[in-house]
Order: sequence, then C-alpha cells, then structure tokens
Amino acid sequence: MATSRAVATMAIFLLIALSASQMAFSLRPGAALGVCRASGYLPGRSGNCEKSNDPDCCEDGKMYPQYRCSPPVTASTKAVLTLNSFEKGKDGGGPSECDNAYHSDEEKVVALSTGWFSNMARCGHRIKISANGNSVYAKVVDECDSVHGCDDEHNFEPPCDNNIVDASPAVWDALGLDQSIGMVDITWSEE
Repeated sequence: MATSRAVATMAIFLLIALSASQMAFSLRPGAALGVCRASGYLPGRSGNCEKSNDPDCCEDGKMYPQYRCSPPVTASTKAVLTLNSFEKGKDGGGPSECDNAYHSDEEKVVALSTGWFSNMARCGHRIKISANGNSVYAKVVDECDSVHGCDDEHNFEPPCDNNIVDASPAVWDALGLDQSIGMVDITWSEE
C-alpha cells in the first residue's frame, strides 16, 4: 500500500513538473512552431525613391530587418495588405519576377513576402484575399522582397516585412478599401 501511494505521488509530482516545464517553454517569446525571426539586418541607403503610393523610403544608416521566412500558410493566413503599383516607372521597381513584365493598375495582381513567395513556387497562382467582409481573387506575379532593398531595383524601399501581401490598386478597389490608408490587416488563402 505504501509503495503504490509513493508511486502515485511520484507520478503526480512528475506530471506537475513536466506541465510547469512545458508551460514555461510555451510562454517564452518565439517558442511556438512556425515563428519567423529576422535573419539579419540591412543598412539603409537612400536614393531616388518614386513616391506614387507613399512608400516608406530607405534612410541612410538605418538598420532594416531581413526575413527569409514568413509565418505558416493556413486556410486563413493573417497578413498586412500594402498598396503597390506594378506599372513601369511607378513605385513597384522593376518588372514582376514571375513573368518579367509590368502590370496595369487595373489588374488584380499581388507580390508576396519572400517566405510565402517560396522561390517562385506561387507564381501564377490565384489567392483569395479577405478584408472587411469582402473578398477578391488576385494573381501572384512578384515577390515582396523581405531580404533585399534600399537599392534602385527595389525603389530604394526597405525589405518587406515577412507578412506582406503587396497589392495593386485594383485589388484595393475590389475590396472597397481606401488606398490612402496604405496598410490594412487581411487574411489570405490559396485557391
């Protein structure tokens, strides 16, 4: 009887110790699976930043985080929608990476953060973007580079955050969003 009571007490003690240990681990920042942290920092360099959609332009010497990953893609991935023109001579920089072409502001097209772009694996895919009770489908044509920036190719803008869906004005219009806001919390999913 004393042995079974001792074993039961020891088992309860171990369960409590393991639970406390797991709880302490899960409360640490970044302990959850799928967390994407900055992989480095890019020193800013200012230049001729085309400002048609009020972009953030690089500042000399400021350090900008770089990401080679993005949060995990789910059935309803949380992201931030930003405004970008994919037309030649506008704030989108060079031609789109997927097709080496420029796209009209009337086309529903997007660029995804580096991790989500996944080395061009999502090129040409349609994604569903939802905000404020509205949804729209848009075609992935480019990468919102989360590693490189502050150069002519990237319109002297800093690297994108790791959770960006950079969308054309047509996407913003289809969602009924005010383009002057510039950033909106959204969810997106693969078609």
